[in-house]
Amino acid sequence: MTDYREINRASWDERVPAHVASPSYHVASFEKDPSYLSEVVRFDLPRLGDISGLRGVHLQCHIGTDTLSLARLGARMSGLDFSPPAVEAAQGLADRLGLEADFHVADVYDAVEVLGASTYDLVYTGIGALCWIPDINRWAQTVAGLLKPGGRLFLREGHPMLWALESIAGKVELKYPYFEMPEATVFDEGGTYVETDVEFSANTTHDWNHGLGETITAVQNAGLVFDSLAEHDSAPWCGLDGLMTVDGAGEWRLTDNPERLAATYTLQAHKP
Repeated sequence: MTDYREINRASWDERVPAHVASPSYHVASFEKDPSYLSEVVRFDLPRLGDISGLRGVHLQCHIGTDTLSLARLGARMSGLDFSPPAVEAAQGLADRLGLEADFHVADVYDAVEVLGASTYDLVYTGIGALCWIPDINRWAQTVAGLLKPGGRLFLREGHPMLWALESIAGKVELKYPYFEMPEATVFDEGGTYVETDVEFSANTTHDWNHGLGETITAVQNAGLVFDSLAEHDSAPWCGLDGLMTVDGAGEWRLTDNPERLAATYTLQAHKP
């Protein structure tokens, strides 16, 4: 395999069962409590506002827990992901919950071709999505192509400042590019971001960072009107091992002086 999508897809495909089974994704909570929402969506409720009746799509939706949380808030949701096992898991969960949501297997750059141009009132994408794509400008053009006039982009993502860092033996090292680079950063690591005893064989991944300015400029160059940017001192995962503490809502911050680090951001824009 030489294509980055094939390499990354093999990694994601293999990890889907472990993610579905993990308490971190709270699948059992979704099934037991009709009002349950994912921690990621709950975090942004004040910024999302009323989305009832909106036609929405969640790009790079993985197993669909955020997608179905938006459906529970009243949006008519579609989800798109390049991993067939992830889409199967998402659709299965939607069916079990009795939620009207449709999920599609496709690369994010093919979303307009698969889902239709100018179809959606809301394009949503979330934590840990943009690092898997090499070209932020092409992504922004895809978002603009999906949105109806007046439609909104809603993005919460890991801050490129955090993605550039690594904790080694309790110390922070500025290790990875902050800006988008032509070549991927290649990782060869076992395990996954949830606790599991499963041993995986597809452990190579290709990642890219995208600077905050690059992302905002890409959105504007795609013809969208930039509305707001909120930077947060927390993330819904431990981005720096041994240096962060989790709160009751599942958000991780630097244990000491968390105001030093922008860990995630929420960006909104609309199509005029």
